[in-house]
Amino acid sequence: MRNGVVALIAAAGRGTRMAGSAQQKKQYFMLGDRPVLAHTISIFEESPLVDDIVVVVCPEDIAYCQREIVTKYGFQKVSKLVPGGRQRGDSVYQGLLALDPAPDIVLVHDGVRPFFPSALMGEVVQAVRTYGAAVVAVPVKDTIKIADVAGFVKRTPERRSLWAVQTPQGFSYPLLLAAYREARQRQLQATDDAMLVEALGHRVKLVLGTYENIKITTPEDFIIAEALFARGVRK
Repeated sequence: MRNGVVALIAAAGRGTRMAGSAQQKKQYFMLGDRPVLAHTISIFEESPLVDDIVVVVCPEDIAYCQREIVTKYGFQKVSKLVPGGRQRGDSVYQGLLALDPAPDIVLVHDGVRPFFPSALMGEVVQAVRTYGAAVVAVPVKDTIKIADVAGFVKRTPERRSLWAVQTPQGFSYPLLLAAYREARQRQLQATDDAMLVEALGHRVKLVLGTYENIKITTPEDFIIAEALFARGVRK
């Protein structure tokens, strides 16, 4: 593994919200000519800015992923398959520990987010080099309500200040590793990597993404993904 930019792809999810996940995990669903995860890896495989790729998968899927994804589709940049943990944060942390030697920048990306436009890779990497932390995001379209525990509206935040965060999320490797170690010591729970960096008091730069950069989580998402693929968003 060379120093530089490493893509850490989190693909250890078990797909509890996806129908039929008991037979096959969503990252291995066929999307057009290849599995979702293969499309996702291709984004970073094809980018000259990315030096190496590490994929975190369920422990029982390592041999399958090596055979049916990495070898079958000829990915040359995938240097390691790392067994993941129970939660996404556990999996990302295991992936971070497996990066040896340490890279300058790590781009954490969801294995089931196959439509990130590679043209934006440079913006993300440059933002990380400048600010140390950057995440892809899009402005929220809907009005958002904050509710109380009884299910009543508590307040309505100003929509202009709200962004829906996506991946990749890029960080200086030492910064993200420190954030994860601090979070584990304090037993902090987070829904994305940037929250842990924010907890250290570090600013995170937003990079404007696209609404097509969806995460395939539910059966409805997969219908949208098939439509995007048919339009040629990822081919």
